Amino acid sequence: MEYIATDSNFKEETATGTVLVDFWATWCGPCRMQAPILEQLSEELDESELKILKMDVDENPLTPQSFEVMAIPTMVILRDGELVERLVGVHTKDQIKEVLANI
Repeated sequence: MEYIATDSNFKEETATGTVLVDFWATWCGPCRMQAPILEQLSEELDESELKILKMDVDENPLTPQSFEVMAIPTMVILRDGELVERLVGVHTKDQIKEVLANI
């Protein structure tokens, strides 16, 4: 299951476990291509393995700025609130799973 993250709930939502945050925007074509891939991933992995958050960069500018997001889609993977990986651009489900296996 995917969750919506906001600037106000971000720290709470990413404090524990492994969390993938998808920084996106409604007008972004590549972001719309990435969305169904993340939805499939969320169906395959239990939330205890990976929590997926989506954050609209237009509605929530502070958090993307703090991660120096310059292009979207950008995904960051956090473990217990700490950044462990950054992915820029559209990635396949297998590419994301490989990254997760190596962190």
